[in-house]
Amino acid sequence: MSTFIQQLINGISLGAIYALIALGYTMVYGVLKLINFAHGDVYMVGAFMGYYLSNGLGAQWAQKLGQSSDGLVARGLLGGGAMEPSLVTALVVMLLAMAICALLGVVIERLAYRPVRKYSRLTALITAIGVSLLLENGGQVVFGADPKFFPELFRKQNIGLGGGVSVNSADIVVFVIAMALMVVLQFVVYYTKTGRAMRAVSYNLQSAKLMGINTDRIIAFTFALGSALAAAAGVLVAIRIPRIDPLMGILVGLKAFVAAVLGGIGNIPGAMLGGLLIGITETMVVGYLSPTYKDAVAFAILILVLLFRPSGLLGSVAQEKV
Repeated sequence: MSTFIQQLINGISLGAIYALIALGYTMVYGVLKLINFAHGDVYMVGAFMGYYLSNGLGAQWAQKLGQSSDGLVARGLLGGGAMEPSLVTALVVMLLAMAICALLGVVIERLAYRPVRKYSRLTALITAIGVSLLLENGGQVVFGADPKFFPELFRKQNIGLGGGVSVNSADIVVFVIAMALMVVLQFVVYYTKTGRAMRAVSYNLQSAKLMGINTDRIIAFTFALGSALAAAAGVLVAIRIPRIDPLMGILVGLKAFVAAVLGGIGNIPGAMLGGLLIGITETMVVGYLSPTYKDAVAFAILILVLLFRPSGLLGSVAQEKV
């Protein structure tokens, strides 16, 4: 039982990251009916932005013997030396990385997807694959092909829960921040004017235009929002597993896509549920079977979903007129 609970805790933390990335897939698909395969690489860019921002902010622990942690955050924020690692540092780095990747998402939509929107979905899909390859190979040129190790943004420690079960403080931070971002997304989509416009565009693009909605602006905002969430996931996963490389978004992006399909692509709560289920299943396979099957389990789930419930767990079948 202790092994089960431990793997469940690990799976929930990992699944929250998958859910954040899956939300970007599902929002873009809901608005444009486009699978944005470059989304996983935006997640990679977000991780590298966090890496360079954290180094630029001087995130490193003071090594002086006997120095207490009191006032370290204030000293860093007020310019009394390099910004010291803390939860505030992590949040600042994450928010800046989210802003940069939101801008990247808008640029990708404007330069790559908007010009081909009037053509077939296959054209847009090929464009998405091309953008993905551009970001992957461009990342190797700009960031370097060698892996980099994320600096420690805050002190990590294991918290014992009894019975041989423990939870790392990094897992708690990842889960809490991921859940908070999902709640904010739900609020934006369902309780704001822009969110109502997003749902209108998702329901019928042409009708939304006739109602006076600036659909180009709404689509660009959707890309910005999804890219910001991917960047947050990139920083959170680097906090949890501090090793990043320019190709890190390929497999993680595909797993997040599977999570979106599992939950019902185009359905925001479904993406959250799918991400958590994929993360928990993956860690259970590692804990009870073998790490060899860790990456295969997501694609096995994809095959089963496509065979038995193509609309996903929370998705609905929509009939299209011919």
